[in-house]
Amino acid sequence: MLPSISVITPSYNQGRFIEHTIESVLEQDVPVLEYMVIDGGSTDETLSILKRYESRIRWVSEKDNGQADAINKGIKATKGDIIGYLNSDDIYYPGALSAVLAFFEKHPEVDVVYGDADHIDLDGTVIEPYYTDDWDYDRLKEVCFLCQPSVFFKRRLIKEAGLFDSSLRYCMDYEYWLRLGAITPFARLNKKLAGSRMYEENKTLGSRVAVHQEMNDMLKKRLGEVPDRWIYNYAHAVVDQKGYQRGTPVENLKYVLLIVGISIASFVRWRHGLPVNALATMSKWIGSSLKNAAGMNVI
Repeated sequence: MLPSISVITPSYNQGRFIEHTIESVLEQDVPVLEYMVIDGGSTDETLSILKRYESRIRWVSEKDNGQADAINKGIKATKGDIIGYLNSDDIYYPGALSAVLAFFEKHPEVDVVYGDADHIDLDGTVIEPYYTDDWDYDRLKEVCFLCQPSVFFKRRLIKEAGLFDSSLRYCMDYEYWLRLGAITPFARLNKKLAGSRMYEENKTLGSRVAVHQEMNDMLKKRLGEVPDRWIYNYAHAVVDQKGYQRGTPVENLKYVLLIVGISIASFVRWRHGLPVNALATMSKWIGSSLKNAAGMNVI
């Protein structure tokens, strides 16, 4: 017998996308589907769209404390054995939920399943595949290789792991995957399950520095230490936001020097010191950039 599934969509002023999201869920070929939209009091066309679907979905619209709070409300209000959440600008691909349920049925020992996904644009056209990797918890600490709408977990985990951290605005999903991964290994389903929409106004792409700052604060709290890669990612986000280019060797040298300076400050901030291996890495960056700027060939 297939396990039951609940899908939750947190929503706020995404009227231009939410109908596509809803349709992608309702078109799934599963016998029993519990679908709930938790709207934060949208003032655009979202409510009129939700009313058109109210015979097929459950929804509420009221002020909340952000995306994680909305997800938690949805978890508490639903009963399915399996939980997935789909943001109001993302979509499931046809057959996604039936593949997930079949996997859980075949592997009852598995508590978390994730699949492959794409980045899609405003029109739903695929931009690129989302980078996804085989399960490795240590690797997950350094790279978030899980695309949020392609992750599904068993409700029973909530008793041990708790709900999503509503104090987080950007990285509540990554923090939750790290929390679940510390309890149980995830299983990878080699099938594309979802499209994650990327555009300038979207929360993650439009606020890169704030995203990485919150990410590093979260990693410090969750893991006790921020991995080097996330320090460098933050530094790149800061320099890119300032508009620096690296088209010429001289521009690249300036760019690298800024990256190094911000990285050093970030290591002090989140690691309380500069590791020897990080010093060696950044020294190589500077050396290579200096050679390029001096007109020498660098392999």
